[in-house]
Amino acid sequence: MRVLQTAVVALASASIATAISDTRVHHRDILRNLSSSDTTAAAPGAGRPDTQLFADLCASIHVMQNHYFENWIGTWPDAIDWTRAVMGTHVAGALRTITEDFVLAKAQPNIVIPPLANFIGRYFGELIAFYFGQDVFALRGEAFDDMLWVVLGWLEAIQFIDELGGATATDGGSWHGDRWTPAFAHRARIFWELSSKGWDQKLCGGGMLWNPRLSPYKNAITNELWIAASVGMYLHFPGDENTSPWGEMMMMGAEFEEKKKRDVGKRDWPAHDPMFFTTAQRGYEWLESSGMINHQGLYADGFHISGYSEGSNNTKCDERDEMVYTYNQGVILSGQLGLFAATGSEEYLNSGHKLIKDVIRATGWDLDRARPVANLADYHANLLPSWKGLGRAGVLEEACDVFGTCSQDAQTFKGIWMHHFTTFCSPNSLDKIMPGVESRLGRYDLARIRAKHFSECEKYVPWLRHNAVAALGTRDEHGKYGMWWTIGLFNWETGPKMTWDDLTLDVVPPDHGEDDYRNHGVPHNEIWMMLNPNITLPIEAENEAPEPLPIERQKAVVYMHMGKEDMKKRESRSAPAKEAWNNDPNTRGRGRTVETQGGAVALLRALWVVSKHTY
Repeated sequence: MRVLQTAVVALASASIATAISDTRVHHRDILRNLSSSDTTAAAPGAGRPDTQLFADLCASIHVMQNHYFENWIGTWPDAIDWTRAVMGTHVAGALRTITEDFVLAKAQPNIVIPPLANFIGRYFGELIAFYFGQDVFALRGEAFDDMLWVVLGWLEAIQFIDELGGATATDGGSWHGDRWTPAFAHRARIFWELSSKGWDQKLCGGGMLWNPRLSPYKNAITNELWIAASVGMYLHFPGDENTSPWGEMMMMGAEFEEKKKRDVGKRDWPAHDPMFFTTAQRGYEWLESSGMINHQGLYADGFHISGYSEGSNNTKCDERDEMVYTYNQGVILSGQLGLFAATGSEEYLNSGHKLIKDVIRATGWDLDRARPVANLADYHANLLPSWKGLGRAGVLEEACDVFGTCSQDAQTFKGIWMHHFTTFCSPNSLDKIMPGVESRLGRYDLARIRAKHFSECEKYVPWLRHNAVAALGTRDEHGKYGMWWTIGLFNWETGPKMTWDDLTLDVVPPDHGEDDYRNHGVPHNEIWMMLNPNITLPIEAENEAPEPLPIERQKAVVYMHMGKEDMKKRESRSAPAKEAWNNDPNTRGRGRTVETQGGAVALLRALWVVSKHTY
């Protein structure tokens, strides 16, 4: 980490709105270079971050907090419990990056960014407010993945405190923010312990259950979170001497005293407890052997157990839901990096790079030529490149993006991918390895691994820049980013008003019969639900289903389940009424939200951080 100078330079407060308004033409110029007919690979240093990008990052977090965060309740009121935890993670991650590189960025000419003290004071203060605003009681009763987002969020905040404290302490003291480390650590520990109840050895030979109140479903995200959170606890958890669970504040008198007697002799929670590492390693071994990866090298969503609802004796995960989401390809990267830091086994890094390359390939990007597979000059807003499995035109997408039907869950996914990708490919990513790993590897071998890892990460920079250009193209006059980044590559601003029917048919992701439960809700059938007339459907399960789609949006869902030939044959008299996009496709559905803004924060941070490999 570059040492942050202890004296914060007194800077004139600058309008972040200036950073917002001056960037579109600049990044459009980059897009034209990327879309040119030159097919040679990017020249060395081509991925170096420009200082305007740093201003864009500062502006994106400013808009996210100014427009969506409410100090008086300490949260983002329009978000839901688990997406709030992710937004907190984005704030902590942005704080780490901005404080680390502020002096570097400010030293560049023609850069306008606010004072550093404003960022630290304001956004760390809002992170503390969120600590009190987080609905921990509700989260305790939610699904296991919901609990694990909480763990990752506070571990990220702890790492920010550690890094800033180490950079600013010059007199043997520490930054005052470290007074919050015990509280953050306690919450991370409590929710790790609560989520540990999700590990199940009876079905599928292991793995985490998603939701204890639904039929058994072992999905990629819960298991990836379990791995990343467990190894994160091993590496970054500073220990916890507070033995009080949240429920104690609700106990009185004799009940509380009785509980204290029962708790005598319970385990301590020291730093770097090997139990966390063993748990992460066991989880990773199960996930790798589960058969979760599809023919494109991507993680499918998860496994059901056939015949379970009929009372069969089958215990195997043998019904795979083929739905592919971006975040399922991201969280595991933090787990793989952490397992390398704990063991020195290069295979964890190799697997991570393979997954990243498979993701990039599935967006329609040619890594060797550092450009989209499609010639973007041949396309426009009403004629988009075809779907490649996880995007098109070299840009990361959810399958729901083109329809404008993404749920609150899905609006959060791409930002999650970018956050964990940044963790994996940060120039600091291999700095924090456990004592003994370097001696076991040897100085030469560790240097070779570092050089190889960072060389691979550098290759991803042109793709990141391309995605950032696309996302910047979705930004409105208020600095809010849209969900569907891809459309930002094309000139939809001044063209004719578009409708769904105007799009060519090959933009539609193929239907493989998967259940897109993150966007359409958990199906009310025997595969997903423990159907029993004597059992009331849990509130949480009901909440998994989004609000019914309005009529003008239902057609997109219908089309998604129609074959291409059926769509071509449909007669105009039977086609649904056209839905005008009003020259802005990102106003459809939920529109611009705190989740889409968090995705932009994570993307711009990823480009800035990973681009430092090109120095």
